[in-house]
Amino acid sequence: MNRRSFFSAAGGAFALPGLSAAVQSASSPYRRPRLKITDVRTAQVMAHGLQVHVRVYTDQGLIGQGEATDAASGAPLIIAGFRRFLIGQDPLNVDLLWERIRTSGIFAGAQGGQFITALSGLEIALWDLAGKALGLPVYQLLGGKMRDRVRVYCDSQTEDPDDPSAPKKLESIKAMGFTAVKIDIDEANDPSRFDKVNWTASNGEIEHMLRKISFVRGQFPKDVDLAVDMHGRYDATTGKRVAKEVEPFKLLWLEEPCPPENLDALRDIRESTTTPICCGENLFLRHGFRPLLEKRAADIIMPDIQKAGGLLEARKIADMAHTYYVPFAPHCVVSPIGLMSSCHVCAAVPNFLVLEWHWIQRLELWRNFVKEGEIIEKGFVTLPDRPGLGVEMNEEGARKAQVPGTGWFEPSRV
Repeated sequence: MNRRSFFSAAGGAFALPGLSAAVQSASSPYRRPRLKITDVRTAQVMAHGLQVHVRVYTDQGLIGQGEATDAASGAPLIIAGFRRFLIGQDPLNVDLLWERIRTSGIFAGAQGGQFITALSGLEIALWDLAGKALGLPVYQLLGGKMRDRVRVYCDSQTEDPDDPSAPKKLESIKAMGFTAVKIDIDEANDPSRFDKVNWTASNGEIEHMLRKISFVRGQFPKDVDLAVDMHGRYDATTGKRVAKEVEPFKLLWLEEPCPPENLDALRDIRESTTTPICCGENLFLRHGFRPLLEKRAADIIMPDIQKAGGLLEARKIADMAHTYYVPFAPHCVVSPIGLMSSCHVCAAVPNFLVLEWHWIQRLELWRNFVKEGEIIEKGFVTLPDRPGLGVEMNEEGARKAQVPGTGWFEPSRV
């Protein structure tokens, strides 16, 4: 571009905003002034539990957005504490900023829990920002996409054969085109429970579990996969019994038949059955998944990308699992922003199986949460070519789920 065409692009407006816009449109990203982070802000949403949304602001007006979940209580304060590592820094150095913050918290709980959950939401926002700055979708920054669409399964939250509305609800899920569904079979209030503390299931409880599975299985054709979740609420004895009993159903997986803390117990269950065992939503970082994979304690792993460390860490976890030929099926209970961020990782790794969707009970909020509207079509998400994550929050829709009494991306005071 020569001097004359440059000033023509500026439209003859020499005011700073006009000149800045001309520079941005007429120059390559690598020729622009280096981006600097100016602020980090948060907002809290109550949907499927608490979600904390994170925004990273820069001196050139670009904003990145991310999301954290589950262990996100307290995340706004933790993220505020991260600001000293971020203000004035180049946001394109995502992994450097992530590693500086993680290693700084070695005595502050940076091995998992709330610390890593907060860091996950921040990291996702940095990747969104990096994509926007470079004009590329995030999957391109993660190595490029191996698939154009990401398969999604619906957590039905409907499995009670005695619920007269259940067949209609399950029929609506089938009509939405999902090729896989999941149900929960753990029940604290099961009438056959004899002890409110000990979660060793009685024969009656196990019969109720099998009845639920049989009921839902019968509502879908055989080419629709069925996964079953026990939420880690039973002991190893029960886990073994259930895993064996459900073998005729050929489940996609049985999820967390016992708590994830004892991997030897989980491995014993896995070795006792042909039912695939899935776990990982309560593990953090590569370090949490290393012993799980080394002990061969699971057939399928399901890290929650919005709390396990973020996008690049999830990519590293998936790659580590791939060396063991273990499929990658992320846990995902977040908004369209978080789900789309997970899709970028799922598109970029070879061993992706299926991604969770858990908003069937709040469809109106889901469809109005981002400006793009519905992003799931016939059980799949098509990866957008837009820079960054490819979706933007619809403020009016999202604020309907704002946690009362909390701020909404309020500027930092310090």
